[in-house]
Amino acid sequence: MRGVGSASSNRHPDLLEGLDPEQRAAACAPRGPVCVLAGAGTGKTRTITHRIAYLVRSGHVSAGQVLAVTFTSRAAGELRTRLRGLGVEAAQARTFHAAALRQLRYFWPRVVGDRQWDLIEGNKLRLVGQAANRLGLPTEVEVLRDLTSEIEWAKASLIGPDDYPAAVARLKRDTPEPAERIAELYRGYERTKNEAQLLDFDDLLLHTTAALEGHRAVAEEFRDRYRCFVVDEYQDVTPAQQRLLDAWLGGRDDLTVVGDANQTIYSFGGASPRPLLEFTRRFPEATVVRLERDYRSTPQVVSLANRVIGAARGRPAGSRLQLIGQRPDGPEPRFAEYDDEPAEAAAVAVRIRALLDEGVPASEIAVLYRVNAQSEAYEQALSEAGIPYLVRGGERFFQRQEIRQAMSALRTAAAEEPQGELVSLCRRVLARVGLSEQPPAGGSARERWDALLALVEVAEELASTVEGATLGMFVAELDQRASAQHPPTVEGVTLASLHAAKGLEWDAVFLVGLADGTVPIQRADGDDDAVEEERRLFYVGVTRAREHLSLSWALSRHPDGRRNRRRSRFLYGLVPENHPASRVAKSASAKPTKFGASCRICARPLISTMEVKLGRCTKCPADVDEHLLDRLKEWRTERAKELNVPAFVVFTDSTLVAIAEQRPADTKALVGISGIGASKLQRFGDEVLAVVRDAGA
Repeated sequence: MRGVGSASSNRHPDLLEGLDPEQRAAACAPRGPVCVLAGAGTGKTRTITHRIAYLVRSGHVSAGQVLAVTFTSRAAGELRTRLRGLGVEAAQARTFHAAALRQLRYFWPRVVGDRQWDLIEGNKLRLVGQAANRLGLPTEVEVLRDLTSEIEWAKASLIGPDDYPAAVARLKRDTPEPAERIAELYRGYERTKNEAQLLDFDDLLLHTTAALEGHRAVAEEFRDRYRCFVVDEYQDVTPAQQRLLDAWLGGRDDLTVVGDANQTIYSFGGASPRPLLEFTRRFPEATVVRLERDYRSTPQVVSLANRVIGAARGRPAGSRLQLIGQRPDGPEPRFAEYDDEPAEAAAVAVRIRALLDEGVPASEIAVLYRVNAQSEAYEQALSEAGIPYLVRGGERFFQRQEIRQAMSALRTAAAEEPQGELVSLCRRVLARVGLSEQPPAGGSARERWDALLALVEVAEELASTVEGATLGMFVAELDQRASAQHPPTVEGVTLASLHAAKGLEWDAVFLVGLADGTVPIQRADGDDDAVEEERRLFYVGVTRAREHLSLSWALSRHPDGRRNRRRSRFLYGLVPENHPASRVAKSASAKPTKFGASCRICARPLISTMEVKLGRCTKCPADVDEHLLDRLKEWRTERAKELNVPAFVVFTDSTLVAIAEQRPADTKALVGISGIGASKLQRFGDEVLAVVRDAGA
């Protein structure tokens, strides 16, 4: 492994000015393989753009020979903006798919020769539905989405239809239909798509890779064009993307990768941190730099984030980053427990109103949840409070009527090549389509005004980075953003899922619905890897907050529902013991609290869902009957096959462990185990008790 210092770091002091020692080491590392392990908020985008600029200014590579790839259009747009500000406009910054599409279109005549195939835009479900209908599979929209996701996972994982059943069995992957049937669907979909001469997004990667691997002249031309590669968010790379990257490199090693294994949250789509964690094994001479100084969040938020990820199990060495907060102190994270979801949402709206009154912009506030269905309560609560909000999905921004009108007006004005300062010209043109000096009253009118103002902010950004920026350049920038789905920010509180929040940040973040069964999601129970990914997802949510962080959960979904939920197991050890939201206060006795039972071994109150299920503290010794546990798992496997459902639908692994520890002798003892309600008791109770009796005989 090479060191991170470089004698050449003094050649361009102006470019390196403002970088911390680790960022500087990454920016001016020797040309060749470089791995930057960058924690959340540590300035990775700043680091890699300065590295590209440094390599260009030092003469190691020309700007046009650089290809930087990332995973979202927004991130690619940010890279382009930063590089332009550093005077490196010719470097390419694109998503994997956008880069592959451009290359495939260019090489298609030589590789295929006939008419270029069209890209599937919005009819992919229709094609999958046609193939499903021919096989007699369900064609409801929800089912088709799940089936489509399976095909996408397989293609991203480089698994063909013939190998799909074996791969599913090997990985113990839960599938929406039997694996053999999905393999048939996969074949049918591919046949239908190819007959129609269409490409899906996964084909872009696969066909571009095939072109480079199978055509020497194509590969040589590409590799002569691009000499230096940078990959952002490398922990999220899929096998298909890694193979394309290998084809781009062609045995060369001028590669910089940046990632954080603690933020791996897309394994369901085929992503894996393995290439990041094994980078130095592949490139033994690689320079490795660790970025741990967190410039995004206050020390209070950073401390909580470190404790969240510090509790993770089986963390590989390359993921053990300990963030160090660099900002001044801020408020302590808030914790709150509510009787029901509407009460939780109403309280969040009250707190958001207080932040707005304190001067925090609405666009700097986010409410993050695990699943999209949770947004309804918050949409209603914010509406009732008169607080503007946006459900994450800004890619539709450029399809709005007022934006289309504004773009048309700007193009017309730009054709006349007007003289003057860009922002003033922009405001003058947009005034014709409704941008007044002061915001109007009324929700719809204000929403339109905010959207137009967002265009002005893009003009201000361009003017600040490009000297002498013209209206024509501004229109070109908007066109590029529209095609790349990179919208500007519109004023309003953001409502988004935790997955959708990846790569974003806000001054204030509300992590809501943190009940066990939601975070971690219920289907993760019994799968240690899945639970750990849920923990990383929670960590991503925490690290989105710059200053204000609130974490809350509700005991019931509805006001009149049973308050039988429990806070997320990930919150155990995070909520201060004397906090009102804590289940265990400092003065708590050994008696059971109203929220749970006491340990059957030491009599202390039980806190987490797992403790309640096992009937003991995690610190107390386990007394599981391994023979009984094996018998229970055999029984569950047989029943799951009979019912044609995943095994966890019968009972989760944790419930079986609890049964094997407590060895219930009758119905009363069995139903006392958390997770065994009336329906499970009626359906499986006698069978489970019989297994327990037989194992003890």
